[in-house]
Amino acid sequence: MAPCLMEHQVAFEAPVDVLIIGGSYAGLSAALCLGRALRQVLVLDSGQPANRPTPHAHNFLGQDGASPADLAAQARAQVLAYPTVRLLAESAVAATGTDGDFTLTTDTGRVVRASKLLFTTGVRDVLPTQPGFAACWGISVIHCPYCHGYEYRRQPTGTLLNGEMALHHARLLRQWTPQLTIVTDGPATFSPEQWAQLDRAGVRVEQTPVRELHHHAGKLTHLALTDGRQVPLAALYLRPGLAQHCLLPQELGCTYTKAGYLQVDGMQKTSVPGIYAAGDVTTPMRALSTAVAGGTLAGVALNSELLAPL
Repeated sequence: MAPCLMEHQVAFEAPVDVLIIGGSYAGLSAALCLGRALRQVLVLDSGQPANRPTPHAHNFLGQDGASPADLAAQARAQVLAYPTVRLLAESAVAATGTDGDFTLTTDTGRVVRASKLLFTTGVRDVLPTQPGFAACWGISVIHCPYCHGYEYRRQPTGTLLNGEMALHHARLLRQWTPQLTIVTDGPATFSPEQWAQLDRAGVRVEQTPVRELHHHAGKLTHLALTDGRQVPLAALYLRPGLAQHCLLPQELGCTYTKAGYLQVDGMQKTSVPGIYAAGDVTTPMRALSTAVAGGTLAGVALNSELLAPL
């Protein structure tokens, strides 16, 4: 526990059934399910969702093209209409305990006790350091063609990858555009056979390292290369590195996958009894629909664990 909080601890009114750490789509989906099941739920939300730079959400049935901020505001209003669900704009900084009796401390010094924990804290994208990547991220530097590809169909498009994964991604992206460039950002690692495949498909390969991205308000115009040349592009696909937003599951003993995600079973349960996880913190399939589905599944599983015996 952070020493500066010790003198300012404030206990929450009463223990809750489920404490949800992370108030974006997966967390709110679980809270909705649990609220409808009459469970006492507290949601902690730092207000920093991963999709906040993205102007429009796509491939989400019933809300295609909506603003992520509007979707989140609507979801919060609907969830908080249930009297047993509460939300605090605070972050979790420490947690102890075991199944049935967890204690968590927030960044304001508040102490909350809960029978179960659900982590929906998401991941932080680790972007390349060259100028322009951060400003374009979620707008024209994008991660998923199913979420963004339609908006950039038939436009000059790049993918920042190398080797076998670059070929796989190029094959996928050609569904949306024939104007495709693989940007290897250094020497390509393709075999002679792979070079021949790319040549037959008309896929360009650019090996010169990227110096910076030029854009207008996040909308990419071209890549500036270290040799002074420019590569005109409307969109660039990127698979960034990831870092967990919250390290508390690790401190509580939860197991992670080799890729760095929280390991869960088919019902979103982690390796530690009483602790569940859902959303981007558990899977590379980063989409609103999968986050909502995982949150609902976790809510159902948590409520089942909390059922009293007959």
